[in-house]
This record gives sequence, structure tokens and C-alpha cells, in this order.
Amino acid sequence: MPHDVAIIGDHFMLPETFAAALAAACGETVRSRSLTLPWPDEPMEHGYAGGALEGLREYQGDPAAMVAFIGQAEILVTHLAPVSAGMLAQLPALRLIAVSRGGPVNIDMAAARARGVRVVNTPGRNASAVAEFTIGAILAETRLIRAGHEALRQGVWRGDLYRADRTGRELSEMTVGLIGYGAVGSRVVRLLKPFGCRILVCDPYVQLTPTDRDDGVVQVGLDALLAESDVVSLHPRVTAETTGMIGAAQLAAMRPGALLVNTARGPLLDYAALHESLASGHLGGAMLETFAIEPPPAAWRLLQLPNVTLTPHIAGASVKTITIAAEAAAEEVRRYLAGEPLLHAC
Repeated sequence: MPHDVAIIGDHFMLPETFAAALAAACGETVRSRSLTLPWPDEPMEHGYAGGALEGLREYQGDPAAMVAFIGQAEILVTHLAPVSAGMLAQLPALRLIAVSRGGPVNIDMAAARARGVRVVNTPGRNASAVAEFTIGAILAETRLIRAGHEALRQGVWRGDLYRADRTGRELSEMTVGLIGYGAVGSRVVRLLKPFGCRILVCDPYVQLTPTDRDDGVVQVGLDALLAESDVVSLHPRVTAETTGMIGAAQLAAMRPGALLVNTARGPLLDYAALHESLASGHLGGAMLETFAIEPPPAAWRLLQLPNVTLTPHIAGASVKTITIAAEAAAEEVRRYLAGEPLLHAC
């Protein structure tokens, strides 16, 4: 008899993509049914800012509706659906949750372990997309792409951007510091090398690969990275240790005129301190892709600054990311059903 799989997707991780990947990996051993959440047309909940479900950080979906849909399914494949302790208590048949994310931040992991529910994720699913986006973000700031674009949209020809005292700088003459050397950070290093810039990495938990070390990448502490970098790019996960890791003291330690890029997560930054550093002119600019609250309030002061580039948390969005995540989740389901070791058990 086929195993019952509940698929809860959205308008990015399409349920039909999950279903096709499951069919290719598992054949007739599974029977799936699908539900589509409205993300990203409607924002998700952010537990970072005090969400309604304790222990869950990023999710979308009414708990009662999710429980009703999952029902007696043995397997849940999802991107954003919440699974809290209270929900698990109502889902006795559930044995496996496959989350198509880099981290299972929408799952109460302690409750899942207590109930013997196995959870897998898809680490690195969007690492290539975010790394590419980061390079674009850096170039938008260093080569004044954003400044020129905004002026032209307003009918202003910024010929002054060609002045020696105002024009941009090439990466080949700059030092770029990356905080975090995981799936994304290590790819950013790889993409930066052809530009010829000096590359610094700060990550106390991961050592440089021999290739990166031989290519001249230097691993340093946070203080040295902040003091020596023309561009600082953030790539850690949000943990108790990294929350607010870039605050007033760290911003003050950066070089005057330096640029800050955040394509990781909003809670890494003290936004009030960042505003002051940008408004005072200490920092030359910032590129912010993620925020502590999404969407940010319309009256947020950072939105008004002329030296900030802002995007709506789209760095990881690519067609390839969708395919990678769906296929990875389906492979975990296949392994579970075949009794094989799971690749990315959380």
C-alpha cells in the first residue's frame, strides 16, 4: 500500500515540483496530496520578532489548518508549514518531515525528537544563488550602480560620478571580508577570486580549504576583519552567538567609508546602530537583503537613507534552487522508505 505523503508548498516551492520529484524518486511507493500556501505573495511569520508559535522562527500557515490537512500522513514534505509541539501531539501517524530549507526553522525540533519524528532538511539548496547575488550586491555598491540608477530614474544625469573624488573602486584594489565560511560564504570566496581582491574570512568553527589557503585567502579574527576590510559581507546562521553580532562597536571598528552587505539574516545586525553609522557618513554604504522584521515598516529610517540598497529577501530565489530543494527532499523520502541512512538528518 502506498505511503501517505502530505505536501505543503507555496508559490516558490511549488507543490507540483515536490510531487514530480517524489514520483521520480519513489514511484508508486508514495501517494501524495498537496496544499499551496500564499507565500511569498503574503509574508511569513518571523519568530525572531516574537511569533505566535514558541520555538519556530520562520513559517507560514494556520496550525489548525495544517493539522487538518496533514491528518494521518506518515510523511510531510514542506517549505514553510509550521510544526509545533502542540501540532505534533495531534499528528500521531507522522514519522518523517522533509523541510526544503537550509535549516528546519519552522519545526519544533525538541518536540519532534521527543515523539520520534525524524526531520531532514536540504542544506546548501540556495547557496549558489545567494553567492551570485552577493557578488551583484557588492558590485552595486562598489561601482555605484545603485546610485546611478536612482538618479536616472529621477531624471538626473550624475556625471559627477566620474569625478576622481566620487567614482567607484574596482574590487582588484579592495579587501573583502566575509563573516561565515559555510555553504554560501565559501562559494562567495570562489566567485571573488577572479576579481583579484584580497579576501579575508572569519569563522571560528570552519577552517579554510587547502585550495583557498593556497590561493591567498586569509583566515582572521573578527576584529582584524572589520579593521582591514573595504567590504564586509555577512554569511553566518542566526544563533544565540551571532544575533546582534554587528552592533555599534563593530560598525565603529570598520574602516571609514567601508561597505556592509547582508544577504544572510536580519537579526545579525543592530539596525539602529547601522542607521547612525550610515547617516553620519562613517560607513560609505550598505546593501541589505534581509531584515529583522519582514516586510520592514514603511516608516523605517533606513529606507530613507540615500546610501543604502535594499532588496526584499530574494537572494536565494532562483529556478535552480527550487529544483535542487525538491529533488533533495524526495531523495530523503526515498531513503527513509528504503530503510537507508538519511543524508541530512537534523
